[in-house]
Amino acid sequence: MVPPHALDDVRRALERHAVLGMTISEVRGPTSGGRRAIHRGQVVVDEFAPCLRIETILHDEIVERVLGEVAGAVHPDGRLWVVPVDLVTRVRTGERGADAV
Repeated sequence: MVPPHALDDVRRALERHAVLGMTISEVRGPTSGGRRAIHRGQVVVDEFAPCLRIETILHDEIVERVLGEVAGAVHPDGRLWVVPVDLVTRVRTGERGADAV
């Protein structure tokens, strides 16, 4: 999850490793301290800020390098995590595993 202004830097970092496919979702994530606003005369604290969730699939051998570059692109904001993918299937062709990535 990264701030919206970091999208171009993250995309360039991924492209340097020939990672072109990604899914980007607009989400809201926690902020430190929250943002205060007045709504109908009441002070409201919004503890979540707009951010982007960028998802992609990487081959195991490039995960650490890509994480390092993406972390550098979003420093100090953002959260990165790695989730193992057991199986990928390309629906159109029926390819499975690494061939589908």
